[in-house]
Amino acid sequence: MTAYAIGNLHPEPRLDEEVFAYMERIQATLAPFGGRFLVHGAPEREVREGSWPGAVVVIGFPTYEDARDWYESEAYQALIPLRTRHMSGDILLVDGVPEGYDPAATAARLRSLS
Repeated sequence: MTAYAIGNLHPEPRLDEEVFAYMERIQATLAPFGGRFLVHGAPEREVREGSWPGAVVVIGFPTYEDARDWYESEAYQALIPLRTRHMSGDILLVDGVPEGYDPAATAARLRSLS
């Protein structure tokens, strides 16, 4: 099942050279794990509910294990400080849902547990 690395990043007013180096080198860390950018730093288009400071990044992986292995890889761990020294943010690793996912079935299952 597809999995995702999702980032809500808060770049400083001016991006540092280290952030540019991070951006230039990250793709090479994704390739061995089948990762690919789906969204990269998209500016806000329309915030319909709440607030959304920062820039969103979504990277797709074939499996959750691939996403975890990429994040924990020596190559990516070496890049992380280039980003974190210059921008804060939140990073999540999450599973996608299977083909034919039915949120009503999930609601029914959760209702039966309460």
